[in-house]
Amino acid sequence: MSQDRNVDNVTDQRLRLLVGLVVVLGVCAVAGLAAYALREPVPTPQPLVLAGLCGALIIAKRVRVYVRVQSNVDSNTWGEVPVLIGLTLVPAPWVVLCAIAATLVIRCLTWVGVQKTVFAVAKDTLTTGAAAMVFLAFGVRGDLTDPSFPMAAIVVALVTFIVIDHLAFVPVLSAATGVGLWQVALHDWASKVILHLGELVAVLLVVGVLATGTNPLLLLCVPLVVVCMHLWQSRSVRTREERESWQRLAKATDELNAVDLTQVLHSATTRAAQIFSAAEATIDLAARTVRATESQVLADGPIPATNLAPPDETTVDLIAHDGSVRVGVLRLRFGGTVRLTEVEQYKLRTFASAICTAIRNAQAYAELARIAAENAHAAAHDPLTGLANRRRLYEHADHLFRATSHSGLFALLMIDLNHFKEVNDTLGHAAGDEVLRQVAARLRDSAAPGDLVARLGGDEFAVLLTGLPTPALAGHRATGMLAALETDIEVEGMRITVEAAGGIALAAGTGGVEELMRRADIAMYQAKRSGEQTFVYAHARDTADLGRLMLTGELRRAVAEHEFIVDFQPIVDLGTGEVVAAEALARWHHPEQGSLSPVQFLETVERSGQLPAFADAVLEQSLIARQSWREAGFDLPVAVNVSPRSLLDPTFPGAVLAMLARHDAPANRLVLELTETLTVSQLDVVERTLAELRDAGIRLAIDDFGTGVSSLSVLSRIPVHQLKIDREFVAGVETSAEAAAVIRTTVDLARNLNLTVVAEGVESEPQRRALWSLGCLAGQGHLFARPYSAARFLTILQRGSGILAVALHDEGSVVRLPARRLPNLPA
Repeated sequence: MSQDRNVDNVTDQRLRLLVGLVVVLGVCAVAGLAAYALREPVPTPQPLVLAGLCGALIIAKRVRVYVRVQSNVDSNTWGEVPVLIGLTLVPAPWVVLCAIAATLVIRCLTWVGVQKTVFAVAKDTLTTGAAAMVFLAFGVRGDLTDPSFPMAAIVVALVTFIVIDHLAFVPVLSAATGVGLWQVALHDWASKVILHLGELVAVLLVVGVLATGTNPLLLLCVPLVVVCMHLWQSRSVRTREERESWQRLAKATDELNAVDLTQVLHSATTRAAQIFSAAEATIDLAARTVRATESQVLADGPIPATNLAPPDETTVDLIAHDGSVRVGVLRLRFGGTVRLTEVEQYKLRTFASAICTAIRNAQAYAELARIAAENAHAAAHDPLTGLANRRRLYEHADHLFRATSHSGLFALLMIDLNHFKEVNDTLGHAAGDEVLRQVAARLRDSAAPGDLVARLGGDEFAVLLTGLPTPALAGHRATGMLAALETDIEVEGMRITVEAAGGIALAAGTGGVEELMRRADIAMYQAKRSGEQTFVYAHARDTADLGRLMLTGELRRAVAEHEFIVDFQPIVDLGTGEVVAAEALARWHHPEQGSLSPVQFLETVERSGQLPAFADAVLEQSLIARQSWREAGFDLPVAVNVSPRSLLDPTFPGAVLAMLARHDAPANRLVLELTETLTVSQLDVVERTLAELRDAGIRLAIDDFGTGVSSLSVLSRIPVHQLKIDREFVAGVETSAEAAAVIRTTVDLARNLNLTVVAEGVESEPQRRALWSLGCLAGQGHLFARPYSAARFLTILQRGSGILAVALHDEGSVVRLPARRLPNLPA
């Protein structure tokens, strides 16, 4: 606001100086004519003549064609005509006095202030005095009784009058409006030229008639010519201004078709100032104001605390066409009292409606862009920590691999928090989440510019170390990042020490993101096993994984040529010795390496992208085998191990149900075994998949129960039907009180939750009896049978009619699993 006041003060000073200059020149003109009158006697005309001249001057000056320039008005009058005619009929000093008197009368009738009145009187005095001096210079003395026809003097005087008028008026109007001198001087120049030519014709006609004594009736043509030209000029000016105004309005409306709100507001304010010839235009929104002239934006920011509207302001609400929405206010400041015509008011409302629509469109686009940005951010970032997620890490690493040139080497640091699951089990998931957030913040703060920090899931993080001048710097940077985690973290009033292990893999030589991730993962587990904080991947120490890498290229062929086969191990009722189910165990019959167990190839399958095809092959062979047993009279459930990565695939449940339907297998005869230690960190992701499977009737089991650190949390969140006790506890059931306690606790827990329990790795009869005494009712192991092919499994069943061991007592088991021989089918 103080800046605006300074600008207004400067403008006022310039106006006062210009007005003062015109006044001085007008006084000089009067003084010159007075000196002339003193030197040469000037006859006094009759009062009636002077009154007539004054009346003619008043009428001529009142007949105006107005052209508004912002808050001021430029007008074209016929005032030159009576001045020039009067100079041929009346002595020059008296013409000047009549001009002064006429101007004073007009200004008194339409009072606009002292400054404008003084300026108008001084300007008319100066212009009339200049024309009078031209006549005197040409030796023309006004004589009513014997008028002459000084054509040259009339032309020169008219030109002088026009030039002096523009020299006096244009700078003042330019200073008052802020419009350039040439822009004001050339404004409406064509119609002005035609007007002045008409004035010249009118003067020459009147003076010619009076000087030559021609028929005075010809003088009646003069008013007719003046009226016609005045009407033509007025209509021409209005038509041109209307046309230009509508053109500017159409152009401004087109410019509003922008999607950026700032561009819309800046264009709207500058165009509003141009269209309505305002000194300034302002748009006020809820918390933002934009103020501009027709040439530049003056302000764009929050609305000032004291935003008082000036008295010379015109305002209009920015309302939609239907009047339903109001987004703000458009304010026009003219710097003077301006009344808009009815047409201008209509245009103002039309333009305000267009601005409202443009603002709403820009705001809607900005909202859509914000939502799209949020969605894009959410798709590439972890919601808990705000770090990049696995997808973003893969994309960025892939970009680095594809880049033709980048600054330095890059590497991947894989970080795993030690004993983090104990925090969840002890303090709860809320505390665990807070630890993860603080760890993420520390990793982010300690990362170098250009590094990408990501959370892969659970307590696993990764950092893409970029711009490495040398490979050795990767280890130095990783050590610094892990050191940032050593300071205790305070959670719920407790101080927790975070320990982490990191594995580093250099990108050079890996060939792709998958191999880079694999190497960093191997290095991280090597660091964990060795007790070191960081470990750099070494190709020479990756012998086992080199074998897996060789297998990766052969997986597609193995799936296509059915090299994956499934063997089945019976699950037996420990009390009766009867087979109650079968577990499917996949094998790879490699043409060169022989039979490979899942331990040797499953990780390779998971990392290769062949997991869906492998899982389909195993499930289909299992269902085919179950159907052949059923046709032989043994309706046994079949248990199939499921990779945690399969549970992360949203299409997995549908594929399983489609397979069951294709083989006409009831859903409750399929048991999917989940590995507890691998699914705990992915519970949030797999819960929906598991619920969908269970709702379809498929039974779920937790394999190796008790080996994970969050067994109870698994049971509370995964909808399982069965627990399988790990073979390590079974092996120690006779000799280890701790192992027996774990089994007893598991059995009691399962009984309370209405779950069944199966013991794995039953190798001896004493183990069987011990498990039975602890309440475990089913088991599998070499005591009963090794894994067999589907055909051999059926032969074993038929040989013993489904009984693989002698019953422990006559009554058999207390609780029997729902797997029985069909009574109506032959053995």
